Amino acid sequence: MTETLTKVLLVACLTLLSGHGIAQEDKALQELYGKSCAVCHTAGAAGAPKTGVPSEWESRLTKGMDTLVASVQNGLNAMPPKGMCFDCSAEDYKALIEYMAKPQ
Repeated sequence: MTETLTKVLLVACLTLLSGHGIAQEDKALQELYGKSCAVCHTAGAAGAPKTGVPSEWESRLTKGMDTLVASVQNGLNAMPPKGMCFDCSAEDYKALIEYMAKPQ
């Protein structure tokens, strides 16, 4: 096998493996969302910004991710502390916020 072919195969394998990891992460994030955030953010209950409606997230995102994560951890308005995800990390909250704020 030539060196070029070896490199091409290596890149192809790494691409496939990294794509698989992303798909698994997305599935886990969607499951976490379904168990915690979806209750309010799907329909916008009690003024919660709706998932997949970026315009409802714009003003919140301007506050910065650290502020948004702190709001989830401490609770804000009708949202209880930890937003119904009691074992989530700050990174989980960040990923969930980004997921909800992007167009679906």
